[in-house]
Amino acid sequence: MPTTTAQSDAPEGPRPAAETRRRRLFADRLARRVVTLGGLLIIASILGIFVVIAAETYPLFRPASATPLAPLAVSLDGTPLAVAVDEYGEVLYWVSASGIHFASLRDGALIATRTPAGMDSATIVAASGLSTGTVALGLSDGRALLVPVSFPHSYVAGSRTVAPDVGTPSSVLLDPAGRAIRLVAHSTASRGPVTAAALSACEIAIVSVSETKPLIGAPVREEWRQTVTLPVEGEITALAIDERGEQLYAGGSTGQIVRVALSDPASPRVAGVTLAPERAGVGVSVLGFLLGDRTLIVGDTAGGVSSWQLLRGEGEEATLTRVHRFARHAAAVAAFAASQRDKGFITADRSGHVALRYGTTGQTLLRVDSDGGASATLAPKGDSIVAWNAAGGVARWSVANPHPEATLPSLFGKVWYEGYDAPAYVWQSTGGTDDFEAKLSLVPLVFGTVKGTFYALIFAIPIALSAALYTSQFMHPTLCRAIKPMVEIMAALPSVVLGFIAGLWLAPAMERVIPAVFLMPLILPAAILIAYTAWRLVPGRITAHLHAGSEAVLLVPVVLAAAALSVCAGRWLEQSFLSGDYRSWLSGALGLTYDQRNSLVVGFAMGFAVIPIIFTIAEDSLSNVPPHLAAGSLALGATRWQTAVRIVLPTASPGIFSAVMIGFGRAVGETMIVLMATGNTPLMDGSPFNGFRALSANIAVEMPEAPAGGTLYRVLFLAALLLFAMTFVVNTLAELVRLRLRRRYRYL
Repeated sequence: MPTTTAQSDAPEGPRPAAETRRRRLFADRLARRVVTLGGLLIIASILGIFVVIAAETYPLFRPASATPLAPLAVSLDGTPLAVAVDEYGEVLYWVSASGIHFASLRDGALIATRTPAGMDSATIVAASGLSTGTVALGLSDGRALLVPVSFPHSYVAGSRTVAPDVGTPSSVLLDPAGRAIRLVAHSTASRGPVTAAALSACEIAIVSVSETKPLIGAPVREEWRQTVTLPVEGEITALAIDERGEQLYAGGSTGQIVRVALSDPASPRVAGVTLAPERAGVGVSVLGFLLGDRTLIVGDTAGGVSSWQLLRGEGEEATLTRVHRFARHAAAVAAFAASQRDKGFITADRSGHVALRYGTTGQTLLRVDSDGGASATLAPKGDSIVAWNAAGGVARWSVANPHPEATLPSLFGKVWYEGYDAPAYVWQSTGGTDDFEAKLSLVPLVFGTVKGTFYALIFAIPIALSAALYTSQFMHPTLCRAIKPMVEIMAALPSVVLGFIAGLWLAPAMERVIPAVFLMPLILPAAILIAYTAWRLVPGRITAHLHAGSEAVLLVPVVLAAAALSVCAGRWLEQSFLSGDYRSWLSGALGLTYDQRNSLVVGFAMGFAVIPIIFTIAEDSLSNVPPHLAAGSLALGATRWQTAVRIVLPTASPGIFSAVMIGFGRAVGETMIVLMATGNTPLMDGSPFNGFRALSANIAVEMPEAPAGGTLYRVLFLAALLLFAMTFVVNTLAELVRLRLRRRYRYL
């Protein structure tokens, strides 16, 4: 009978050791590669962010450039008295003795010649204001014609056509004696037009017109005609009136600038005389205003160019003060033209050299040379330069200068802005007028970032590290297991919630108890010491029922009582020694202003957000110190406090340092708390009672309204790059310090 062997259903035995090792080795290698790949992806992401930010920032620091365009041959009908370009950059127009001429900048062809009505037999001998829309023409018979010039355009088959138009001029009699006008200046002020002319070497005529419209009846027109003799040595060589019709400036052949105040049109007066050139005997050849008519540009016969502002000291008469001195020309300055978009301008000398400059920074951005020529003009948009000579040759350049206001000195140095009595660090990116001068200093933002971080950390570090040390070394384990998760949950609170609470509740509440806030660091430790002393006097039969390390619960009512005592003591201090109002005392005695949303509020709110991070990492580091170190110290007779401070704390110092640095990074990059709990005022003031503006909050506030690709847009990316660099450098240094501490204490 055949024998069959039944298959066994018993489970297989253990896998061979070699197969298990292979599986573990494969898993280890796979995990190592996955972790390595994740680390590389993180590094690549960080580098990608850096590259994107740097790419958006780089155009800020590209120098201005000028690209030569094809020269034109234009018949200028003699030496022009004034030349300008229309706002579209398509029409060149100039004034000669016979009238106003228009030529195309595409091919140089003459478009039109207009002789203003009312000239009679007179000829044009002076001109100004071509870029303002109203050209002032000084005539040989003592009159001035104010001629409106416009450039209406139309589109035919998708192509733009510009048709220059000259309106009906108005006549202003400046000299009844009929003397020829030497120089003319005009301002269309809001209160009425003002026209001035130089009639002789030191005599000027001023005609002011004012029209008021009463509720009932016809408009009332008043006209004042005054002749003023100026205290100039030599003769008047340049005239300029600001757009408000308040100040008239006259330059002399010996370098004097005479300021005539026109605030009272019935009696203009000489308000000051200033010597502009650096050397004696050098005359003023050009006067002109930058956009906004707050900054006066002076060019002289020695090639010097400088900017001046009218500044008023405390209780003093306003004086003309030099702000910037620009790079010199090789010959006498012959022409000036200002951009209608920003504070840029050009100057040209008699040898044909043209310089593009920026009034806010005081820098010369580029230079171009024309073939001879006596002057040049800048397109209203600042995107092209046109230079000409008496032979009719017109040279042109296309200008690329998108960010003239952003330079390293203007972003990180003091700048003398219009209306300021000295150079200052200022951030003010927008204004209410088109002639606003952007102030883009990043120094107040960096200062605000450091200030907010400082106040947050001086509040958070002592509390977090003390709590971590007590929790890990002294607190009962049962209580520790309950408290540590509660502190860690604090880190999950959204920063926008903390900022909301800080701005709407904490700031008003703290304003009422500021004296108590400063008394609490004195009263609270004293109350804890008293409670500790009292605890030592409690009989042992009572304290024996408590677990070691649970005494902290008994300190809760002590802390609350100390806080209440601080509030009461603060009110008493305010009533007794601070005249009943600490705000008035701060202002009168210390010169400090209390803002409700200030650095103290941010310090408490942001410190509350930073404490959980520092506490958690520091407590883990302290708890992970090998137990045999503490046991050995205790065995040698050291107390628990000595063991904690001299053994455990130094051993855990690398982890504690990392905790502090991570908290620092959290505070530096915080946005919502800083945004909602401060006044967002970019001040350079270390007072804890004032607000500030941080880099992160500034990016959040400004970025939604910054035009893409504009200067503000790119400066905000530069602020992000600066914030990135700050955190990178600090974290790198922190890691180096941590590694050094680790090497120092690794053998303990």
